Amino acid sequence: MRATFGAILLAIVPAQAQDKGTLTPVSLPPLDRPDDPATPAKQLFGRKASPAALDVRAIGFYARGCLAGATALPVNGATWQVMRLSRNRMWGHPDLIAFLEKLAAAAPQAGWRGLLVGDLSQPRGGPMLTGHASHQVGLDADIWLTPMPDRELTRAEREEMSATIVVAADRRDVDPAVWTPAHLGIIRAAASDPAVERILVNAAIKKALCREATGNRGWLRKVRPYYGHDYHFHVRIGCPAGSPSCTAQDPVPAGEGCGKELDWWFSAAVLHPRPPTHAPRPKPPLKLADLPPQCRQVLLAK
Repeated sequence: MRATFGAILLAIVPAQAQDKGTLTPVSLPPLDRPDDPATPAKQLFGRKASPAALDVRAIGFYARGCLAGATALPVNGATWQVMRLSRNRMWGHPDLIAFLEKLAAAAPQAGWRGLLVGDLSQPRGGPMLTGHASHQVGLDADIWLTPMPDRELTRAEREEMSATIVVAADRRDVDPAVWTPAHLGIIRAAASDPAVERILVNAAIKKALCREATGNRGWLRKVRPYYGHDYHFHVRIGCPAGSPSCTAQDPVPAGEGCGKELDWWFSAAVLHPRPPTHAPRPKPPLKLADLPPQCRQVLLAK
């Protein structure tokens, strides 16, 4: 079963990397009625602090699923550091963890000192209390467009520093005072990995990549423009082997994506949309019954 590209885009909201974390651990109070079918799934999965001790599986769709047997990305590596530790969102399918470690090792060859890694998934995946509609099956990762410093960041810095916005104020191009060839290099390194299905960036970043990429440009088709994503790029890998219940999405369209389809993002309707005439109706949160049946087992596992 596959989901359309349009559906997957609608299921993604910009990861709120700029929201500060906390140095003080916060424990959510127990739910009064956790078995109530009306309880939002995010309230259930958001309270699980450890992974499900089950066989590794990505279950369901990127924006409607869960994760069994998750692995945590170590908070420090030779060429990566995990940000916003208080969120406890450094969990993923082992294939995603392996990809990030591989990309981090290759970063210096791309001109990038190392990765500052934002949100992956919760310990058991599933809907999050804040910030994302996707990232539910352990196959998504946000990587900041801020080079890793040449020292280990303090806990306070990891919780409070902001990622670097690389898009100009008018949203029509990257900011030349911030954008460097190394930004292109790290995104190209990620998109060139066979495990990666797509990368989401701000349209201005896609525009810069289209203008500046040389040599083999086949990787550009994986890089897709989307709202937000001006201070991080969102990497998604495909459904892994051994996860038959993982729902794949349609492949990205053919071509580099540097033509008229990119021009649309710089139209007045997109850059300066008219304000809505009425407030949109809130979308009901996902319930446990909206997720694949296996997610109940993931939620209840020790």
